Amino acid sequence: MTYDFQEYPDREMLTIELAQRLAGDLRAALQHEDRVALVVPGGTSPGPIFDDLCAADLDWSRVDVLLGDERWVPEDSPRSNTALVKSRLLVNRAAAARFLPLYAPMDRPEDALEALGHPIEDVLPLAVVLLGMGADMHTASLFPGADRLEEALAPDAPILMALRAPGAPEPRITLTARVLDGAMSKHVLIFGDEKRAALEGAKGLPAMEAPINAVIDEAKVHWAA
Repeated sequence: MTYDFQEYPDREMLTIELAQRLAGDLRAALQHEDRVALVVPGGTSPGPIFDDLCAADLDWSRVDVLLGDERWVPEDSPRSNTALVKSRLLVNRAAAARFLPLYAPMDRPEDALEALGHPIEDVLPLAVVLLGMGADMHTASLFPGADRLEEALAPDAPILMALRAPGAPEPRITLTARVLDGAMSKHVLIFGDEKRAALEGAKGLPAMEAPINAVIDEAKVHWAA
């Protein structure tokens, strides 16, 4: 299992260069596909990258944007990743992109999996994936100790799964490992010494203990302190 580790002098330089790299990957994919799919993470880290990427000069009307995972909360919740993507990525030139949601107003994510997964099926394989990673070595909502992690890591997993994990206040919906790993271009964004150490510590561990290992092969990892 190999990946390309790229270290930057500071977070500002990482933000600028990673946004350019993602835009370049999308342009390249658009040269031979009618539509391409871009997967992005939630949380606080990718916000500045979204601020740069949304201004990229490319045919956003042919780009489908979706999250790698989402907390099962409505869009007006402060814990909604959807709200972040709509306010910081799907603006400027990127306002022309199509957003594929991972949330529907239902009590349980299991009740919405089929409806939410159907439009995603039409855009596979994913063109460009940007992932984050937690200090516990989770990525998307593939958490160590999650109730259905083994199924979500399986080579025959469905497109979407609902998972519940210790320490996660609400249920999650996530793209499964095979869908993320099947992307044409994969990038992982991490900041700080703790996450760099976690990535080093993940080497050699099974994906059940370090889920990042299910998707990191041949990825580019972008790190700044």
